[in-house]
Amino acid sequence: MDELPDLTLIATDGSPLSLAALRGRPSVVYFYPKDDTSGCTKEAQDFSRLAADFTTAGVRVIGVSKDTPASHQRFTGKHQLEVALASDETGAVCEAFGAWVEKSMYGKKYMGIDRSTFLFDGAGRLARAWRKVKVPGHADEVLAAAQALRAAESSHSSA
Repeated sequence: MDELPDLTLIATDGSPLSLAALRGRPSVVYFYPKDDTSGCTKEAQDFSRLAADFTTAGVRVIGVSKDTPASHQRFTGKHQLEVALASDETGAVCEAFGAWVEKSMYGKKYMGIDRSTFLFDGAGRLARAWRKVKVPGHADEVLAAAQALRAAESSHSSA
């Protein structure tokens, strides 16, 4: 996948959220397995801690899982999250991003979301992808990449 696909997620308030509509400014779309689990909570808290920095850089951040909008509302409220969350209950967006994968735990195979993050430029083109993400330090790394992308886009537009 080289560009933001023309697919729709459901925002926490239940309204449709078109990925194609994110074009126009850089965006981060990150996939996580499940609301209110330890790693997913830490990742959402890390992105929330940096929310103002992403906003200052002009970069929108959206966390995606297959949880319902109601689950996202509870998760956001419980942990005072500042990052937007969206639901992909059908799994179509997870599949399009290659984030729906076979996993293994205790010798059992199952399908689940691969923790992964995608950074898109203002034109909606994929600038960077992180697969099999380890949470510690990840949000900071994504912010640094987003700030570098934004700086590069600014220097091109003023040249």
